[in-house]
Order: sequence, then C-alpha cells, then structure tokens
Amino acid sequence: MKKRRKEEKIKSLVKGPLFKRHKPLHYSSGYRVNKDIKKEIEKRYNILTTIIVVAVIILLGALFVVQVVNNEHYKEEIKTLTQKVVDGPSAPRGRIYDRNGKIIVDNKANKVIYYQKPSNVTTKDEMEVAYKLANMISVDYSKLSDYNFKMFWLKNNKEKGKEKITDEEWDLLEKRKIDSDKIQELKMERITDEDLSIYDEHDKKAAYIYTLMNTGYSYEEKDIKNVDVTDTEYALVGENISTLKGVNTKLDWERVYPNGDVFKSMIGAVSSSKSGIPAELKDYYLKKGYSLNDRVGTSYLEYQYEDVLKGTKNKYQVTSDGSYKLIEEGSRGNDIVLSIDIDLQKAVEDILIEEVTRTKKEANTEYYNRSFVIISDPNTGEILAMAGKQIKEENGESKIYDYTPGVLTSPVVMGSVVKGASQIVGYNTGALKIGEYRQDTCVKIAATPEKCSWKQLGRINDITALAQSSNTYQFYTAIKVGKGNYKYNKPLTVDKSAFDIYRDTFKQFGLGVKTGIDLPVESLGYKGSKTGAGFLLDFSIGQYDTYTPIQLVQYIGTIANGGKRMKPYLYKGLYKDGKIVDETEPNELNKVSTKPEYMDRVHQGFEAVLKYGTGAGYIDMTYKPAGKTGTSQSFIDTDNDGVVDKETITTTFAAYAPSDNPKVTFTVISPDVSRSDGRSSYQSGINRRIAQAISKKYFEIYK
Repeated sequence: MKKRRKEEKIKSLVKGPLFKRHKPLHYSSGYRVNKDIKKEIEKRYNILTTIIVVAVIILLGALFVVQVVNNEHYKEEIKTLTQKVVDGPSAPRGRIYDRNGKIIVDNKANKVIYYQKPSNVTTKDEMEVAYKLANMISVDYSKLSDYNFKMFWLKNNKEKGKEKITDEEWDLLEKRKIDSDKIQELKMERITDEDLSIYDEHDKKAAYIYTLMNTGYSYEEKDIKNVDVTDTEYALVGENISTLKGVNTKLDWERVYPNGDVFKSMIGAVSSSKSGIPAELKDYYLKKGYSLNDRVGTSYLEYQYEDVLKGTKNKYQVTSDGSYKLIEEGSRGNDIVLSIDIDLQKAVEDILIEEVTRTKKEANTEYYNRSFVIISDPNTGEILAMAGKQIKEENGESKIYDYTPGVLTSPVVMGSVVKGASQIVGYNTGALKIGEYRQDTCVKIAATPEKCSWKQLGRINDITALAQSSNTYQFYTAIKVGKGNYKYNKPLTVDKSAFDIYRDTFKQFGLGVKTGIDLPVESLGYKGSKTGAGFLLDFSIGQYDTYTPIQLVQYIGTIANGGKRMKPYLYKGLYKDGKIVDETEPNELNKVSTKPEYMDRVHQGFEAVLKYGTGAGYIDMTYKPAGKTGTSQSFIDTDNDGVVDKETITTTFAAYAPSDNPKVTFTVISPDVSRSDGRSSYQSGINRRIAQAISKKYFEIYK
C-alpha cells in the first residue's frame, strides 16, 4: 500500500511544471526520477551562470570604454555640465544704411573701466581696490550720497559703529524686540559730521568708487567709469589688473548719427548699458531669452528690427579663482538697409522747417503748428522720405521739433483729396456714369445749412468735378448710392448700408485700415458712428472719417499704380559686402475691385487737377504730374479742457508722377493751417510751396 502511494506521488511530480516541455517517461523506481531532476537543475544552473558571466563581461567592457577609451571625452562632458558660464555685455548693434549705401546709424567705441565681483572677495579686498582705483582714475565723487558715505564709514569702523548702540538696545535685539535693520538704522543716524571728518577728498573718491562696485546685483558688471575715460587711465588700469581684483577694461559702444537729427526719431532709441531693458518692455524681451541688463531697441526701427540688429554676446567661463575665460567670441549685429534716401530726407526736413517757420508768421495761422511730407514709390511701397515738423512758442521764441511719428499716429480730416475713391464708389454702383454731366448747385436738406462747392462751378462732368473739386457732384453720387430721394430743403433719408459701401471701397485704397508699415505703432483713424444723410454727404467729400498721413500715402499710391494696394515699408534688406541681400519683396495687400476704365477715368481727372484745376502750379508740368488737393473743416481743442472749441481749415495734397508711368508719389498735409470763423479769408499756400520744393528736389536727384 505504501509502495503504491509512493509511485503515485512520483508520477505527479513527473507531470508537474518542471517537466511540461519534455515527453513523458516511464519510471520503474524513484532513483531514476531523482537522477533526471538533478540533471535538469544542473543544466539550468549552467545556463544561468553563463548569462551572468556574459553580463559581467559586457559591464566590464562598458566600464573599460568609459574609463579608458573615452576617458577624456567624459571628463570634458563633466566639465561642461559643471562649469559656470556667463554672458558678456551686449555686443554692438548692426549699422543702418540708406538705400544708396550711406550710413544713417553707426556705433562708436567707448572705453570703460568696470568691476565684476569675484568669488570669495572680502570687504577689505574691495576697499583696497577702491583706494587703488582712486589713485588711477578721476571720477565725479560729488554724486556720493550722505547715506553711502556713512555706510562707507561703517564698513571701515565696525567697532566704533557698535559703540553707537546702547547696552539696552543690544538687549532689545537679543530679546527680538527690535531687529538688525533697526540697529543698522540707529547706527546710521548716530554717525556725526565729526566721525566723517576723518576722511579727506581722496577718501571720498574711494568711497564713491566702492559704492559703484556694490550697486546692483553682485554678479553684474558695474561700470566704474564709462564716460571720458582717457587713454592714460585706460592703459594704467589695464596694466594693473592683476592687483585690482575684479576690475577690468573693455570697449563698450554707443549709437552715433552721422547726419545729426535727420530721420533720427524714426530710427528709434536703444537702452543704455546701465538701464538695460526698460520696465515696460521687460516681459516682451525676457520671453525672447534676453537678460535684464541687455541693451535693446526700445522704439521704432531699432525696436522693430531688434532681432536683426542685435549682436551676439561674448561667453565666459568662470574659473576656480573667480576670473573669466573667454570661451565663445561674440559678434556685431547685422547691418541693414532702409528704403530712405538720406539726402532727399535731409532736403525734405530742411524744406519743412523753412516753410513751417514761414507759415507761422502769416496771417490767420493762430492754431497752425505742424506739417507732414511723405515721398514714396507707388510700385513697391518703399518710403523714400518721411518727415513731420512742429513749431511751438516757448518763452517768446519759436522752436521747431521733429514730429515725424505723427505720420503714423495723427489722424486728420483729409477733405477732397479722397474724391478719387468716392468717384470709384459711384462708378462701381452705377450711381455715376462715365462722362455724366451735372449742375453744380448747393444741396439743402431740411433743418440743415446748405452744402456747396467752394464756388459755383456750373455744368460739369466727372473729369471737371475732380479737377475743380466739386462737392455737389459727389453729393449727388452719394444720394444715389444711398437710394435717397432728394428735393431742395426737404428731409432726406438714405440707406445706412451706403456707409458700408463707401467704407469698403475706401479700405481697398488704404483709407480706414492700417497700412501694415513695418513700424511698431500705427493708428487707425476715427470712424464716425452717425448715419444720417448729411453725414453720408460729408463722407463722400472726406469730411467725416479721419485718416493718418501714411494712409493717404497708400491711397495715392494705389491710384497711381492702377489699383494695387502696396504695403509701405522702410526695411529694404541686409547689407553685406557693399550689396543688399535678402531684399524685401513688394507686398500687394489687395487690388481695388473696379473696372480699368473707371480707374483710367480717375487718372484723367487727377491729371486735370494739376493742369488747370485746384492743383495747378503745385508741381512743374514737365514732370507730368497728377494728383488731388483737399481742404477740410477741422475741429480742435484750443485750451486742452477736453472739449472741441474751434473750427479750423486743414489742407492736403497727394500726387504722383509721371502720370503715364508713375514712379513717385508726394503727400503733403498741413492740419489747422487757418481759422474758419469768418475773421479772415486768408489761407496759407504752404502745401503748394512745399510740393513745388520737394518735387523739384526729387527730380534733381532722380533725373
């Protein structure tokens, strides 16, 4: 019985998982089974041993590769990961050239003596350095404040400083009833003039240098002297750097303008090495990976093209002794070319200064103070010259200020100069037929004043209407666009959608939309909200919505080139080896939706304006000009109380030449050039004079 149970137990073991991959065997005794199990176990042990041996060999091989074969490589990797690398100061920016390769903005090297706190430096060490520097350089230590002077005394007289505190006050500190800041405050308060009298002028000089060494973050470079550093001072400090721990010399830079203030406002500004990134631009630049002390473009073109103009900074490794080793040399930023012709720009600014000054002396110019001029290429959108000048009375004297940013940010009631776009609305909607004649008479809507042209023009067609700047002609078109039924001195209603029709077409010319010029600031202008019939009539003659000077530039360029709204721009490309590379491609934003014959009709009208119309004499006819004048009623706040209180006259002019193959546009705007209160009928001819002068200068340069 026992034997039978033993055999069954053996059979169950044989059928177990240990033998599931083997064919079943027949055993006659337990001895045979134990022997097979032992062999299987030995076999598996040998396999496991082999795997372990192979793994160890692989690990040893890998260790050999790391520690012997690639030893130097991994040492360098560890060194790279553990070394401290810091950036040097901002590198010089790229130069800015005009379209003809003349420098507009350059860099000037400045000698600088600076201090960067080494590791493990003590107050005593810094004091010694300050005194040594005081023997080598001159500094204006009159800027040393009383606070910093007393702090210097405390640093040098710690024991005497402690004596300024009573036992009771030390006890209060120990009991935490006052803190260490209060103790420091008491020390400072109790330092007397007698205490400070131990220092002479040389000590004050050292105290000021020590203060400069410890202003700001400890890791930052501190300029000890960066203005008027003499060659002797620079050389003397450079020769003694080994004994001036943390002190060094470098060449910094500043922007210089070979043409003085010409176009300077639109170039923009760059932050100083001392101020770094301005607070208002901090988030913008930090997101782009800048450091707070970096020098950056802060306005206009310097800001717009920061990514191109900025240089690459030097990189330094901080060594074990706290010194700095150059590991990557930086480079100056990229040079760029502008579309501006600096000679033409200078001439335009001189003409503006002369005419603005002259006009202010004329009658009826009480509220006049500024004018704008822009010259552009209508086929590409390039700006060749752009200027604004403002005149102000200060202490009984007239002073001229640059007002060029107003080209982008000063909306103006443009007046009749926009009638080219108004006429296209009429043609497109069928409200005006080519060659259609109308009688120029005043329009009168019930309960409103008459609306008239500047004089009775009689029977005129669409060409004459532009040439003589008829308001009535445009009024009749607007009434038809608005589906109105006009009767003299009767109420008039128009379809509100007429405003959208006009504005949609005007936008195709660049009026009422941003032009896209490559500058960080551009205003949109004012869009009227009222939709009465009278406002529609005003809109059609440029007396309702307002537009910026740069929008008027885009408008006249669109007419000149046959209907393509080109994006205006100032950046032409990079300047390398005396050539322009990566040049900006002209960008057509849209094409005016109209028939070629309608645009041709406007061209004929604009030619007539300069031949015998309101623009006669503005530009020499040998240049084959075409264009449009404008006069508008404007309103201003004369006492700055937030309420418009005076009505003025604004004059505008936009033209192109030659009319058969336009290559240039001229835009002139003089806001508030005269009063409009009936006291005087005199109106300055400033726009005519400016247009004559700038067109003459342009064709002298570009024959």
